[in-house]
Amino acid sequence: MNAPVKSSKLIKGATGDWEVVIGLEIHAQVTSKSKLFSGASTEFGGDPNSHVSLVDAAMPGMLPVINEECVAQAVRTGLGLKARINLSSVFDRKNYFYPDLPQGYQISQYKSPIVGEGTVIVDLPEGETFSVGIERLHLEQDAGKLLHDQHPTMTFVDLNRSGVALMEIVSKPDLRSSEQAKAYVSKLRTILRYLGTCDGDMEKGSLRADVNVSVRRPGEPFGTRCEIKNVNSIRFIGQAIDYEARRQIGIIEDGGVIEQETRLFDAGKGETRSMRSKEEAHDYRYFPDPDLLPLEFTQAYVDDLEAHLPELPDEKKARFISDFGLKADDAGVLVSERESADFYEAVLGTLADKARDGKLAANWVINELFGRLNKEGKDIAASPVSAAQLGAIIDLIGEGTISGKIAKDLFEIVWTEGGDPRAVVEARGMKQVTDLGAIEKVVDDIIAANPDKVAQAQAKPAMVGWFVGQVMKSSGGKANPQAVNDLLKAKLGL
Repeated sequence: MNAPVKSSKLIKGATGDWEVVIGLEIHAQVTSKSKLFSGASTEFGGDPNSHVSLVDAAMPGMLPVINEECVAQAVRTGLGLKARINLSSVFDRKNYFYPDLPQGYQISQYKSPIVGEGTVIVDLPEGETFSVGIERLHLEQDAGKLLHDQHPTMTFVDLNRSGVALMEIVSKPDLRSSEQAKAYVSKLRTILRYLGTCDGDMEKGSLRADVNVSVRRPGEPFGTRCEIKNVNSIRFIGQAIDYEARRQIGIIEDGGVIEQETRLFDAGKGETRSMRSKEEAHDYRYFPDPDLLPLEFTQAYVDDLEAHLPELPDEKKARFISDFGLKADDAGVLVSERESADFYEAVLGTLADKARDGKLAANWVINELFGRLNKEGKDIAASPVSAAQLGAIIDLIGEGTISGKIAKDLFEIVWTEGGDPRAVVEARGMKQVTDLGAIEKVVDDIIAANPDKVAQAQAKPAMVGWFVGQVMKSSGGKANPQAVNDLLKAKLGL
């Protein structure tokens, strides 16, 4: 049974409501130094055909040899997806002819993949979560690349990518909106990056998506799907789904039928266009690759890989909420990238008696640091303010040495000029004034200058806030706000 769909996820058509059904096939390049079946480099870039072995070029008599690290990376990913690991799997030949495929077939997995069914939990704004079923994960080799813009009458072939290991992660058709699909890809990318099994760089083609889209009336059987190939950004995935769903609804409502086909997404026009009629599995004439034995390993091998997995985003988020008292949204922001979570934990640090306040640290990391990084288009690795420096600023606030306002000025100085925050506070006289005697004269002067406001405050005690503001302004933000508040209430008889 399919779960009932929230009305907000339905698409209004001319003849009623429609539901979009989405399944994704994510092609994730395995992080490894050499290719799946050869020792050639996987390094990005390089001159065309400079990272090509005789195996990659399909020279006669060359035999593939499995790269164990690629196998380990696939198993780690399966464990991260809470999926079943198959101790025995088979490599198959997927036969098709294309200029960038020198063998005339792709070595892939079909009936017996390395990883079986799993689940990914995805967070949406406002605390909503949903789960996406993983159908399978299999290993396969990438094809080369055709270059159409190097010559007026010829197409060139670059085989640098040929034979690079890919994990194809196939979801079940559990997604019901472009927003869900984008959130799922983002979460999957985060998991892969935490695991270190794929760098997730969509601009370099390390992560690409084939998007399967169909539409149906709510509650009816699945419609005919179309597959949109090689979409290389999360934003484009959303645009492709929205366009394709509307296109299919329009055809059906006009009395037409959807033809199963493969389509491309034109990012410039924001639309999909037909590429070729969709092949079925039998068109590829799959059969076990005779050059490769079945891939078999033990449960002990899997257990050892599992024992060395890093803490994953869901577990880290739950720990941040329980241990540091963070809101789910704040914890979600911090764990969205492994580097961000590591930075936050470094800011928390450990003092002699206790760790720094988790909520205060989160507030400074998310609002001040991330806000400034986003504004300047930098990532966490390029932050001018280190975790140790930010931790020192938080300590100065906690000790009452500086106020929150002065802390923001201090953050700005450290961001632009660097330095030890404590030394900056000493050198520039930024310490908070807690001496009541020094504050008292300022308070007396402001009370004497504003008799009308005094009367108003005595009639309406909330007006004391105006006086606090004036004292803080007069002291350059250095007066301790609590001391000012207490002194004013005593002087005004509140």
